[in-house]
Parts: sequence; structure tokens; C-alpha cells
Amino acid sequence: MSRFFTQGDSSSESSSDEEELYSDQEGEEQSEEESSEKEETSEEESSSSDDEGGKRGASKFLKEAGSSDESEDEDKVTIVKSAKDKRLEELEGVVRVIENAIKINDWSSISAEFDKLNRQVEKIKDKTPKQYIKTISDLEEFMNEAIAKQKVSIKKMNATNARGLNAMKQKIKRNNKDHMTEIEKYREDKFEYLLSEEEEEVEPVPKAKKLKVSYSEGLDVGDEGDFLTVGRGGKTLQYTPESILKYLRSIVESRGKKNTDRAEQIRVMEKLLEVADSPYREIRVLLTIISTRFDLTTGSTATYMSQENWKSAEHEFARLLEAIEENRNMIVVENAEEWEDDEKPPQPGPGEILKIPGSIVSVVERLDDELTRSLQHIDPHTAEYIERLKDEQALYNDILRALLYVENLKKDSKLELSDDGTNRIVMRRLEHVYFKPAQIVHTLEENAWKAIPPKLDSDITPRAQNLNVDTLVQTLSTYLFKHSADIIRARAYLCQVYYFALHDQYYKARDMLLMSHLQETIGNFPINTQILFNRTLVQVGLCAFRANLVYESQNTLQEICGSGRQKELLAQGVMIQRYSQVTPEQERLERQRQLPFHMHINLELLECVYLTCSMLLEIPLLAQTGSSPDVKKRVISKTYRRLLEFHERQIFTGPPENIRDHVMQASRALAAGEWKRSAELINSIKIWDLMAESERIKAMLSAQIQEEGLRTYLFTYAPFYDTLAVSTLASMFELSERKVAAIVSKMISHEELAAALDQVNSAIIFRKGVELSRLQSLALGLSDKASGLIEANERTLEQRTQGMTNAFERQGGTGGRGGRGGRGRGGGQRGDRGGSRTRGGQQFGGGALGGAIKA
Repeated sequence: MSRFFTQGDSSSESSSDEEELYSDQEGEEQSEEESSEKEETSEEESSSSDDEGGKRGASKFLKEAGSSDESEDEDKVTIVKSAKDKRLEELEGVVRVIENAIKINDWSSISAEFDKLNRQVEKIKDKTPKQYIKTISDLEEFMNEAIAKQKVSIKKMNATNARGLNAMKQKIKRNNKDHMTEIEKYREDKFEYLLSEEEEEVEPVPKAKKLKVSYSEGLDVGDEGDFLTVGRGGKTLQYTPESILKYLRSIVESRGKKNTDRAEQIRVMEKLLEVADSPYREIRVLLTIISTRFDLTTGSTATYMSQENWKSAEHEFARLLEAIEENRNMIVVENAEEWEDDEKPPQPGPGEILKIPGSIVSVVERLDDELTRSLQHIDPHTAEYIERLKDEQALYNDILRALLYVENLKKDSKLELSDDGTNRIVMRRLEHVYFKPAQIVHTLEENAWKAIPPKLDSDITPRAQNLNVDTLVQTLSTYLFKHSADIIRARAYLCQVYYFALHDQYYKARDMLLMSHLQETIGNFPINTQILFNRTLVQVGLCAFRANLVYESQNTLQEICGSGRQKELLAQGVMIQRYSQVTPEQERLERQRQLPFHMHINLELLECVYLTCSMLLEIPLLAQTGSSPDVKKRVISKTYRRLLEFHERQIFTGPPENIRDHVMQASRALAAGEWKRSAELINSIKIWDLMAESERIKAMLSAQIQEEGLRTYLFTYAPFYDTLAVSTLASMFELSERKVAAIVSKMISHEELAAALDQVNSAIIFRKGVELSRLQSLALGLSDKASGLIEANERTLEQRTQGMTNAFERQGGTGGRGGRGGRGRGGGQRGDRGGSRTRGGQQFGGGALGGAIKA
């Protein structure tokens, strides 16, 4: 017996306590035996035996203790969990670990737990848990924020964390592709998305009951005529012509608000469009549904409008144009007042014009922008890009038809419409034309006019005139010169210059570009216009090359190709430098400005043309400066010189593999006099096949290399000849004697060659003693630099003292320190240093003020 029980007040209490304990033990044993037979009855008997034991006189303390034990036993209910619930709990545990790691920015732990999370999801065979969708969506957003912060922050991550971040970047990119639909649903409305999951979980599983099935005679199961659409709150939705304006007002008022289901709104408006019974209601529904389709990409994470949505918007816009063309008494303008009465639509009287608020021009521009944005994001090397590009014809038809409608509105002087809308549509039409070859533009125009009803015609470009493409571009540009403002006028001018350069009209394009003086003010224009200017400049340079104008081509391409930023300047790629301070917002804007692939200028061809022109100019110049030290060293292309020096430093040079290797090896061969080898290397570049008339281009390059090879030879070996026969040069370079004589005469007239041409004997007589020696040229260079340094010092001194350096200089034999027994530095016996310098050397007179004081 326990010591505690022996300290009671009476033996009866202790005995009763013992009985209580024994009775409890017997009750437990009895309950255990009976539980094996029947659990429910055992629980009732054990509880009754306990109650009887409590009535036998156990102490209050033991009663309370016994009752608490019983309550604890009752609370400990064994919970049986399904395998699915256990896996969901494990999943939540992993999610909590990831959330904790996110708080401390521990990417190595996040990476490890992310793999564990995916393994847990694979075990769940049902649909993907919404908790998992929430986690991977939040992880992606947090990762993008971390990458953006890392780009702009000075403090870098440690190596382990950086490796984890890079690993997660790849994992999330691969993983989230499979769940993009669910992720977009979650991001559209996070609260509703997770709330729907809770409702699904809370919903009790009904017990299977046998239902009495009764069939009524004449009931058609497939008949849906009795079914009604039910909206939120269980209210029945009925779409009638009278309720159209009311629905449209509620949809317009909900624009921009959170938790707005735009897809549902579009479905509602499609049904309203079916029941529209008047042109006014149809036009109102079409205007609203088009703008709502554009809103689908405005607030979501989608970067561009889907092809299905775009085509739906385009068809609805075409239907809108048909409706307003058929009903001339209704017009869509921006400054119209909203109709307030939703019950009764307006009824225009005879001769009265009803103005409907909206903008045809804005819809056209948005369709164009969305098509461009989709082409920016689609891989250009896939069939999807070609399929998407086919929609450009439908867009061009809409642009032309909208232009005809706006022109028709302009004829009505009562409307007082500005030229801005017409200018914007004409500019869009020109931007779809200027960069295409004439054959493609002709087909585009022909198909567009076929799709437009014959009764419609244009005043700017009439259908009957059947304009050729050159005249079309000229007409559109001239219209914009007369009616538009600075930016649109400049863009139209550049588009016309680009078109002329593309079609080998070099002199016309060059003269127009020089007369515009845009190169002086282009820095003040928006970035898109600067990009167009760069593209035009490059196209003019390529046109000069095709016209066999090597110097003009190199000079035009120097600014773009010499910078090494061709991709960025032509908007054909984003060059992210390693240590650049570019914010994510700037990078996003830069990507938005990129041109679609079908508008690109071939950068490899551009580089090949630039390096070839630089070679034809630089190699003779290098030979001239090498043989004549007195000639000032000048550099035409620093980029080419740097590549040539790098190539010459290489010990072993293998066969050429790319464009640069071909040009560099051709340059070395040309400098050594091997013009045939140089021409062979240049003509073997395969990129020339991309140019029109590639055989003519190769023949032109071979002729240029022959001429520059002759010039290089004369510059290099002129000091070693007294006379040289023209026939010898003609046989060496396979040129006619007439051509050789012309080249030599040109070199003599430009004072590049110290020689005379003996036309009687057909020989070149070189003059000796004209060239300076190496020492003489170095001495001349030193004297030039010294005189330049003195002039620079004097200018600097005069600027700092403002012309008063020697204004108050003391005259005479006493200097600043003179007087002490003739030993002062100012004494006249020692060079008169303190006085004025009157003999020899250069002297600064103190400017205008000093001269006046001296006088």
C-alpha cells in the first residue's frame, strides 16, 4: 500500500480507498475483456462500474482524479486518416519550410525543398492541389523580384545562394509550363481561387441512396429549351434586346475593378450580340466587346494577346465597319456624348446624324500593336510565326477600310474633325509598306482592294488610278508632309528614304536624307523614331555598296557598325552588359521596342559589307603611311584596325571559318600583293548569296580588289623604282593599260604618288629625293607637337588670367629681387631676367589690356 494512503484519518477510509482501487482495476479488466466482443456495450458497462465504485465512499480527491482520467480517455479519440490526407499534410509541411526559407532568402534550402515538393505532388494521383499552385506561383514572383534586386544591388549573393537561385530559375521555368492555366487562374483572383478549394473541401460527401427514378411521358432529355442561365445569387439571367444597354452599362462600370471576370463578360456580350435587333445596339455591343477583349491582356500576366482572341477582335471590328458603312446616319467619333437612357435607344430623325462614342483609329492601332507584340514573342524559326504573319493581310485590309471611313467623315464639314485621326491611320499604312519589296506590296494592295466593297473609294490613293508602289509610297509620304506634325512627318520622311534605298535609288535617298537635316535633331525625337533613323542610315549604306560606292558606304555605316552595338541601335536584340545599371523597367521597355523578325536587317551581311569596305580603304592607306613617314597617320575604321591587329598577333592561323576570318585573311593577302587570293577569299563568303544579283556583286568586288591591289603595290614599292612601264602593271593586275593609266593619273593628281606619267613611252617616272628620311620625319613630328603644346599652354594661361598675365610687368634693368650689390636676379648684368624679354623666343604680351597699358 502506498505511503500516501496510510496517512488517512481512519482505517475505514483507507480500506474504502483500497476497494476503490480494486474496483477500478476490476472494471478496467472487465472492460478490456468485453471490448474484444462488443465495443459499445463494454464502454457503457465500464462507465457504470466506475460510477458504482464512486458511490462506495471514495474520497473527493480520488473522485475528481478518476473523472479527469475518464475525460482524458474520452478525449483521446483515435483519428483514422486516409492516405490522401496524410500526403496533403506532408505537402503542407514542405510548403511551410519553403515559406520560412523565403523569409530568410535561403535559395539553397528552397531548391532542395522544391524537389521534395514535386515528389510529394507526384504521389497525389488526383488533380493538382491548389496549395501547390499557390506555392509555385508565389515562388516565381519572389524569384523574379530577387533577380531584379540582384541586378541593381551592389552587394552580391554568396556562392551557395547564387547557385540555388540559378537552379531554381531553371526548375521553375520548366515546371511552371505544365501548370500555366491554373497559375493564371490563381493570379487573376487569388482569394476566389483558394476559396473555391475550401468550398470543395467543406462540402459533405452525400451518402449513396437509392433514388426513385420516374419517367414522365413525352419528356425530351436533349431538349434544353426549359433551362435558364443563372447568375450570382441564383438570379435568372435573361438576354433581351431591351436589356442590352443595361448590361453594357454595368460592364463598362466594372472595367478596371478587381475580381472582374472579363471572360464571362465577353460571353455575355456575345449572347447580347446575337439578340441585338437594331444597328445602334449592335454597334454599341461591338465597341464594348472589342475593348473588353483588349482588356484581357492589360491586367493579366500574359505578354501578348492570344491568336484566337485577336482574330475574334479583328472579325468583330470588320463587322463594326460594315455596320457603320451601311448606316450612314450613325457615326463613331471620340467626342460624342454618352446616351443616358438605358430603357429606350435613341431614334435619329431624317437627315440627323447620331454620334456614338468610340474611336475607330484607336482600335486599328491596338490591333496593329497586339499583332506586333505577338510576333515579338513567338519564335521566328517555327511554323507558328509564319502562321501568325498571315494575319497581316487581314490587318492591312482593316487599316485601309478604316482609312476610307475616316476620309468619308472628313468630307462632312459640320463634324469639324481634325487631321490627327487620318494622319495616324495613313502612318500605320505606310509603316506596313516601306520595308517590303515592291512585289509584296503590290500583292498586299491588290488583295486589300478586292476585300473592300466596290462602292468605297479613297481620295488619297484612288482605286481607279491603280498606283504602282513607288507612287503609293510617294503619295502617302507627301500627304503626311502636308498635314502632320513633327514626329509623324519625320517618320514619313524616313520611311520614304528607306524605301528608295531598299530599291537601289541611292542618289535620291541620299539627297533626301541630307536635305532633311534630321541627323542634327534626331536626338530630340522619341526612341522609336531614332531606331527608324538608324535603320534608314544602314539601308542607305547598303544601297551605296550595291552601287559600287565603297567610300560612301563605309562612311555611312561607320557610325552604326563602328560602335559595336548594332543589335541595340537597330532594335534587333537586347544587349545586357555585365556591369550595366539597367533597371527591370528599362529592360522591359527595351524589349517592347524590339522589331519583329521579318523586319530585321541581316546583321551578318551588314558586318560583312562594313569590313569589306574598310579593307578596300584601309589596306592602301596602311601601305601609304608605311612607305611615306611624312604622311600623317589617320585611321578610317578603328574597329577594322583592332581586328586586323588581333589577327596579325596570332601565331597560327587556320582556314577561315566565319566572315571576319575571311576578311582578315583577304586583307593580309591584299597587303602582300596577292590580289587573286584576296578576291577568292572575299567571293567565297556565302553571305553574298542573300543579296539580289549576287554574281554582279562578286564581280564588282573582284574589280575593286584589283584596283586597290594596284594602288597598294604602288604605295609599297614606289621608293624602289625609277621608272615602271604601264604594260607591266597591266599584266600583273590583269587590267587594261587605259585603266592603269587612269588610276595612276588620279593618284598623281591627288598628290598621293610623287611621279609623272610619260604618255609617249607609256611609263611612270618616279621622282627621287622627295620623300623625307626617317630622322627628318621624326624631327618634323617633334616640332609640330612642341608648337602645338606651346599654343595650348598659352591658350590655357590666357583663359585663367583673362589676358592679364604680363599686363603690369616691370620694365627696365631691375627685377623682382634686384638691388643687393648687383647680385640680385633682377640685375641687368645677368641676362636681364627681371626685365622684359625683347630678343628671341616667344613672348606673351598680356593681351589687349597689357598692350594698352604699355602704350
